[in-house]
Amino acid sequence: MKLFAIAFALLAVLATSVFAWDNLDHEIFDMVSELEAAEGKGTTFYSWLEVPNTATTSEIAKAYRKKSIVLHPDKNPGVKGVHERFARLGKISTILRDKEKRERYDFFYKNGVPKWRGTGYYYSRFRPGLGTVLIFLVILTSSLQYLVQNLNYKRDLARIETITSKAKAVAWGPKLVPLTGQRKVRVNLGDAHDEDGNVYDSRWIDMVVDGNDVYMLDDNGDQILINADTATAPGITRTWFISLVKALIFKVIGKSSDSDSATEQELAADEDNDDVSSATGSDAPGSNSGTSTPNGSLKGGHLAATKAGGKRRKAVKKR
Repeated sequence: MKLFAIAFALLAVLATSVFAWDNLDHEIFDMVSELEAAEGKGTTFYSWLEVPNTATTSEIAKAYRKKSIVLHPDKNPGVKGVHERFARLGKISTILRDKEKRERYDFFYKNGVPKWRGTGYYYSRFRPGLGTVLIFLVILTSSLQYLVQNLNYKRDLARIETITSKAKAVAWGPKLVPLTGQRKVRVNLGDAHDEDGNVYDSRWIDMVVDGNDVYMLDDNGDQILINADTATAPGITRTWFISLVKALIFKVIGKSSDSDSATEQELAADEDNDDVSSATGSDAPGSNSGTSTPNGSLKGGHLAATKAGGKRRKAVKKR
């Protein structure tokens, strides 16, 4: 809920910034930027016309006529940029001789031109192309995905800490004094309540506490270590665009086909092993489906545990 509130506040600020300036303000912003780029940082409309900011309209008109003679293209044949400077002079003179426009300029003259001038201003000024828009969207969506990954990671860490703390409390007692040896416990992951507050479902899991290590027992009796490494940390390489690029690269260099070939070879080897087992009578009483095959692959429950991932070990009987 807090995240949505922050996002809404940012959108409100952004919307205020976007609609704060009109076309007249954008015209003044353009003139300010062009003037400083051509005449030097800090140059103002008044300083360029060489009049004070309290000058009257007639004084501004007189200063314009005087400077226009100096900057007229006919007086400066072959001078680079003289046409742009002469045109700029006319626009600045028009702004200062218009009451409304001069009031707007004086506001920015006294308070400074804002650094953020609205998305409409920057769009009209830079006109981003399709490539720029796509890059922006990729960066934006990837950043949001990374943010979600980070939030999920923190949530998982908190849940892992809660589960391990519960297991230790059951195994060691409320004082949480560590005990030696393994202790098998049952931990309640949480109760589900109806509208009246009554518990209608509880989820219990079997766990093993061995010193400071806490393991969860799966259906095959294997122990899965539960700690901070269990949670998936956020990563730029796990965002959608980087993952897509990696998948395309692997496809181009043929790693996918190599993996398929390796899988086919393993399946063929398993079939050969089955044939060998049939020939040697390994299905006779006393054979163990959880033992290693001749090529080193594991069958049975341990194979399922290996596919599931995580650090596992066979559970010991409770003493």
